[in-house]
Amino acid sequence: MTDKNTPQPDFEAALDELEKLVARMEEGDLSLEDTLKQFERGIDLTRQCQKALADAEQKVDILVEKAGHTEVEPFDTDH
Repeated sequence: MTDKNTPQPDFEAALDELEKLVARMEEGDLSLEDTLKQFERGIDLTRQCQKALADAEQKVDILVEKAGHTEVEPFDTDH
């Protein structure tokens, strides 16, 4: 776990670190102990990214509501 007093990286930095961490783990060259440490760090980074995305979604909802729109349309990824 990370120390609450340690500054957390921003979303992009956390995502970049997570991608690099996954690549190292996929190589299979780490010891079991190192793999477990990296996995724990990966869980922490995933939580940070999820929180950043949830915070961003909340900000968007607030801005949309302030603009007078009461409904947010889902983003269509099929197009």
